[in-house]
Amino acid sequence: MRFCFILEERYERKPMPMVLADQLKQWGHEIDVLQPYAAVTSLTDLSLTDYDAYVLKTVSDGPGLTILEAAEAVGIPTINNSRAIRLVRDKAVAAAYATAQGLPVPLTYFVGHPRALVKVPHEVYPVVVKPSNGTSLQDIHLVHTPEEMTKLKLDDNTHYLAMRYVENTGYDIKLYVTGQEVHAITKSSPLHGTVQEQEIPVSREMLRLARRVGQVFGLDLYGVDVLETPQGLVLVDINDFPSFYGVPRKVASVAEYILHAAYRCRREREKHVLRSPARRKALGRQDTRLVPAELMRYSPNVKRVQAH
Repeated sequence: MRFCFILEERYERKPMPMVLADQLKQWGHEIDVLQPYAAVTSLTDLSLTDYDAYVLKTVSDGPGLTILEAAEAVGIPTINNSRAIRLVRDKAVAAAYATAQGLPVPLTYFVGHPRALVKVPHEVYPVVVKPSNGTSLQDIHLVHTPEEMTKLKLDDNTHYLAMRYVENTGYDIKLYVTGQEVHAITKSSPLHGTVQEQEIPVSREMLRLARRVGQVFGLDLYGVDVLETPQGLVLVDINDFPSFYGVPRKVASVAEYILHAAYRCRREREKHVLRSPARRKALGRQDTRLVPAELMRYSPNVKRVQAH
């Protein structure tokens, strides 16, 4: 099979996603790497259709997403799909969409300018303040009172979210979905002390939430940040195509899933049942079956693809 990996400039010297391309190449598949920041890409000679699938680990407002959307427009499968990426990239949109679909999200306000944060209702405090277009740990702030909010120093050129703080265990849980496998990894919270990062068993509640996020947003490869609270799991962030830190066998399992998705679409084309690009569903995972990582070997639903 032939794959196109769209490599954004930020990831040029980082392992992911090129370790996946190397794995697929070792298995005998053909890999092209497209660097949209350093090349011109033909959109009109149908060269976009030369691939079985496109793979993109995108950045906010990166040029790769345009090429991914162009590939989708001519009917080539993409991982992840572009609308799913756009839905989760803007954290304000993701929070609104998740809430509308019944996912457990804390009360959240969008703030167009930092000076408007003082208008967050007093009864909502304490609140977590973070940028709406992606975050790093130093960009997240726990604010206990309106008086404390007035002293917060933030970037005037950034939009923010104010999210009601929920009592939790003091650490984050990242649910990583590598196609069909679900892994749960404990992570240090930016609002609390450090904890040892380790994989923990995937509970039924974790599995249900991970599955539901994939179905709602149409993601194939993704991470879900959750908190354990007295009321159950609460969803605080979604990331398309994370780096899967701490996940064992991540390269093989993700590469295997990419193959499975591409083979599935090829079979549909060969049977002449693949819908035209204009009629294809914008959302929807390539495969909706999810299995806790520790149970993968026992699941009759897991599909293993051939290396060639």
